[in-house]
Amino acid sequence: MRHPHHDRRHARPEHNHEHRHRRGGRLARVLEHGDLRLLILHLIAEKPRHGYELIKAIGDLAGGDYAPSPGVVYPTLTMLEELGQVQSTAEGARKSYSLTPAGADILAEQEKPIAELLARIANARPREPDAPIVRAGENLRTAIRLKLGREERSPALIRKIADIMDAAAREIEDLAL
Repeated sequence: MRHPHHDRRHARPEHNHEHRHRRGGRLARVLEHGDLRLLILHLIAEKPRHGYELIKAIGDLAGGDYAPSPGVVYPTLTMLEELGQVQSTAEGARKSYSLTPAGADILAEQEKPIAELLARIANARPREPDAPIVRAGENLRTAIRLKLGREERSPALIRKIADIMDAAAREIEDLAL
C-alpha cells in the first residue's frame, strides 16, 4: 500500500523538480561509494571551507543538478575529522575545515581516482540549452499567458494561438543548416 501522501507529494511539479535536480539528479548516480569523501577532501585542499560552502561547491561542480544534503556532508566531515584527515576551527557558530597532512597523503594516494571522479562529474553535468532559446521560450510562454489572461478564451483565439505555435514548430523542424 502506498503512503497516503505519496501521490499528492509527487504530483507537485515543484517537488519533483527539487527532488530530481537537487538531491537525486545525474550526479547522484555518478557518485560511487567513497566518492563524496574524496570530493570533500579535494575541495578542502583547494581552500578551507565551511560545510555549507562544500555543499554549494559540489552543487556548482554539478552544474546545479545535485547538491548533497547536510545530513550526508556533516557526518562525512565528522568522520574525516575523526580519521585525522581534516581539522576544524570554530568561527563563531560555524566550523571551517582544513586539510591535515594525513588528508594530503590520502589525496596524493588517490590522485588518479580523484581525476576520474572529476571527469565523471564534468560529463554528468546537465547540458544547458542556448540562452537565446531559453529566453525565446520564456517570451512565448509569457505572451500566451498574457493574451489568454486579458481576453475571453474563445475557440477562435485558442485555435489561432495553436496555429501560430504549430507553424513555428514546422518551421523549426524544416530548418536546414
